[in-house]
Amino acid sequence: MAGSQIERALSLLESLTRDAHGLPMQSLADELDIPKSATHRMLAELIRLGYVRQDAQTSRYRLSTKLVALGFRYLASSGADVVQPILDRLAEDSGELVRLGVIDGERQTWIAKSQGARSGLRYDPDMGRDAPLFYTASGHAWLASMSDEQALALVARQGIADPAEFGPNAPRSEQELLERLALAREKGYAWVVESASLGTSALAAVVRHPLDDRVIGVLSIAGPSARLPLARLHALAPQLLAAAAELSAASPASELFA
Repeated sequence: MAGSQIERALSLLESLTRDAHGLPMQSLADELDIPKSATHRMLAELIRLGYVRQDAQTSRYRLSTKLVALGFRYLASSGADVVQPILDRLAEDSGELVRLGVIDGERQTWIAKSQGARSGLRYDPDMGRDAPLFYTASGHAWLASMSDEQALALVARQGIADPAEFGPNAPRSEQELLERLALAREKGYAWVVESASLGTSALAAVVRHPLDDRVIGVLSIAGPSARLPLARLHALAPQLLAAAAELSAASPASELFA
């Protein structure tokens, strides 16, 4: 292809956006119709600048999160935190309450929300409180990212409220909790039906930092169990996981994760 070095480099970045698993150098050279040696030089420079990574096992090249973070940082500078539109979109699509909790040491605190229910039953608890770990979907999603030993130790340090305050399907023992965490690890998200309280259901997934993969938050969808039976919770899981991935990419540009 003809064009300046800048045009070639941008075309190379655009090509890499089409495959999250990365592309081999020869495929990129063929697609852009430029010599393999020139492709190698551009990729090496983009790696140096932090825009591209090379997989050590497959030798494929893929984008880093730097471009995504730059885009979100630009949007954040326009005056609105980039997180809220993601929450709003998930709330509108699900028609239920969407909440974001951030991790601060050994606490998970709900700090942002969007209400998707416009009529009928609404579930909308106060924000700014810590998520109970033992019986909520948000708690289970976070605990499932740890080992069983770490999870039980954190639950013990937070303490468990009076079981009389739980819903009828809350875990009744550490073993029941560990069984639910195992299911959450298998699926990639946690869910509860009438566990936190009678008549409510929820599902949740962790948000990870795009650079070091540590858990920095938990995204959840919650509402009346009449509208969120088990089948619908699982049906909403792909939307939840997609939004959690979007929040992960946006997190470097958001003050909420600072």
